[in-house]
Amino acid sequence: MRTRLLPLLIVLLAAVLLALGIPLAGSLAAAQQQRVVVDRMDDAARFAALAQFVTDGPGGSRRTTTDERRAGLRSELESYHDVYGIRAGVFYRNGTEAMANAPGDWFVPRAGEVRRAFDEALLSRRSHDPPQAWPWQHSRLVVASPVIRDGDVVAVVVTDSPTEQLRSRILRGWLVIGAGEIAAMLLAVGAALRLTGWVLKPVRVLDATTHDIATGRLKSRVAVAGGPPELRRLARSFNEMADNVEAVLEQQRAFVADASHQLRNPLAALLLRIELLALELPEGNAEIASVRTEGKRLAQVLDDLLDLALAEHAEADLGLTDIGALAGERVAAWAPAARAKGVSLTGDCPPTTAWADPIALSSALDAVIDNAVKFTPEGGTVEVAVCADGDTTTVVVTDTGPGLTDEELARVGDRFWRSGRHQNVKGSGLGLSITRALLAAGGGSVDFAHHEPRGLRVTVSVPRHPPAIEAAQGAR
Repeated sequence: MRTRLLPLLIVLLAAVLLALGIPLAGSLAAAQQQRVVVDRMDDAARFAALAQFVTDGPGGSRRTTTDERRAGLRSELESYHDVYGIRAGVFYRNGTEAMANAPGDWFVPRAGEVRRAFDEALLSRRSHDPPQAWPWQHSRLVVASPVIRDGDVVAVVVTDSPTEQLRSRILRGWLVIGAGEIAAMLLAVGAALRLTGWVLKPVRVLDATTHDIATGRLKSRVAVAGGPPELRRLARSFNEMADNVEAVLEQQRAFVADASHQLRNPLAALLLRIELLALELPEGNAEIASVRTEGKRLAQVLDDLLDLALAEHAEADLGLTDIGALAGERVAAWAPAARAKGVSLTGDCPPTTAWADPIALSSALDAVIDNAVKFTPEGGTVEVAVCADGDTTTVVVTDTGPGLTDEELARVGDRFWRSGRHQNVKGSGLGLSITRALLAAGGGSVDFAHHEPRGLRVTVSVPRHPPAIEAAQGAR
């Protein structure tokens, strides 16, 4: 969920920052240019004030001025050009003759931005603001101001400014804005990470607790101290649900255990009466033998039900265990039964440690090995191999028996399930269910697969590291 929520927040934050940054960058550029335009307007107004005292008309006609004033105006324009690199001139109305200009070879062209500004100034008004200069454009700023005497426009002051410094200032301002946007984005991403972590932490805890309950740790609960109010309510509701589920399962377990226990005494009394009745009948009576067999089978089912009820709710006593030594002991214990049936039982059990409940694992291996020996025909083989694979240690039991079909593999381990081909084999159908429950209590598992060319492959897995719940309890 975090990988979906975090990009969404980052995109929204980036959109907000861009929506603020782009207008700010445009305003900065406009403000920088406006400052330059105002300066040029002030300069043009000053030159226009000086030009009012120069009343020569085109062609050299004189009115009331002196050559010194013209020379002073020309000197001002040349100094202005030398210091700032700005072309400036005072041009008569025809635009082809200059009262004074700097550089001396610069005149109003017949077309272009300078000509448009000059024509606007002839209408006795200041030229319009020049187009916005952007850092990637090589443009110039043109400002024209009329020289008015006695209500008439007698000349026009024109300034043509380069924009390198203006564009540099705009670019530096943009870099500052960009750095601010990046810093704000980094802060926003950090805040989004903290926010999503705060929001999703209860979800992660809820997911881990759900997994613990699904694997048999029914005592796991979710802490309701952190996170948004909605997730705290969800945590409380989850804990209530887990309490109810645990209570129902406990009632079921208690019912199975009590029923199994209560039925054993009447069944024992019934078997005793059958034995007494058998004494009154001829030896070898088929009906009595059949009743005795079914009674013993029912007693075995009751014992297995009681074991299953205890296994499903028993707390695992986990410890660092030598899985190789334990598996070797079980192979040695089952070797006589395998030899009696004519089955070869071998083990490859190198020393390998893992976290497991030794008693529960021994019971699970007994059930698996017993199942393999039971269904392997005379002359077949059963192999037990122990190996470490990443974070788990596995005990693999393979046999050369008839194996199971794909449909049967999907159901193996279910309570009371037995293959239709093996109904005549002794058993209650609860052994592998008990095995799965014993392993799940300690964080282990059991898997079933085909063994080529024939037979069944059973893999018992236990963790090489302490389960998270055990590590957390140890830390506390």
